[in-house]
Amino acid sequence: MAREYFTHKGVLFPCLDYSPEKLSYVENEFQVRDDDVFNITYPKSGTNWMLEILSLIRCGGDPSWVRSVLNWERAPWVENHLGLEAALKYPLPRLLCSHLPVQLFPKSLQRSKAKIIYTLRCPKDVLVSLYHFSKLLRIFRDPGSLDSFLEDFLSGNVPYGSWFDHVTGWMGLKGNENFFSITYEELQQDPRGSVQRICHFLGKELSEEQVAAVVENASFQSMKGNKMSNFSQLRDEYMNHQKGELLRKAELCSLRFAGICGDWRNHLSEAQSQRFDTIYRERMQGLGMTFPWD
Repeated sequence: MAREYFTHKGVLFPCLDYSPEKLSYVENEFQVRDDDVFNITYPKSGTNWMLEILSLIRCGGDPSWVRSVLNWERAPWVENHLGLEAALKYPLPRLLCSHLPVQLFPKSLQRSKAKIIYTLRCPKDVLVSLYHFSKLLRIFRDPGSLDSFLEDFLSGNVPYGSWFDHVTGWMGLKGNENFFSITYEELQQDPRGSVQRICHFLGKELSEEQVAAVVENASFQSMKGNKMSNFSQLRDEYMNHQKGELLRKAELCSLRFAGICGDWRNHLSEAQSQRFDTIYRERMQGLGMTFPWD
């Protein structure tokens, strides 16, 4: 069953640990609570980095929790079987993760005050990161050549569907008081300021020392060396640890935060980049927003 997909409402999902029945349950019956905090991303957009930041903010910068509890137990994924089971048992207040596009997200969000933190990343970097990750993750199909994967990505023929649909869907909530968006690039360029903004959104003001502790303990080096955060504990049926690791590269700048921005330049040809730009302009022109990578 590994590497096989099914389609649910026009979106691809892996067969292993996902099902149409559970996805329908999440959309129509899962009850979002007012005190829930959701970490939402398109895959490979900074999900685990934001999870680490939110975990540390919750603990005032104290790394004990992130060093003793697996990250997918700290913030379960509501859309897969194991994550949903954990989310339903999670002690309040809940910290939860999801890659779901907005149209498949629990409908009960609409009548709740739950906080949504949505992290975006340069889609060319997402493409390259997802391409390499697909080689490691056994629940994803082998991506084939980068050229063929580029076409799959641009057409949305990848797990969780189109990046363009995902971003335009979730960014439609921009302006709602319980919705906060931030880019991977902002997190990297100004980690301290970004953490302070996230804290303010969550209504959890930390001291300068606590903010500094969050930044330090969510650094690339800290996460890479933390077996609770680096996915080294993920079972072999899900990930081929012989082929590589989750945290693929580091930009060890003075703040020592997470992976490289602009790494796509080391992988995409000029023709591939131009092909991507053409589709990007077509799909994003109506959004009326600019991003750090534009």
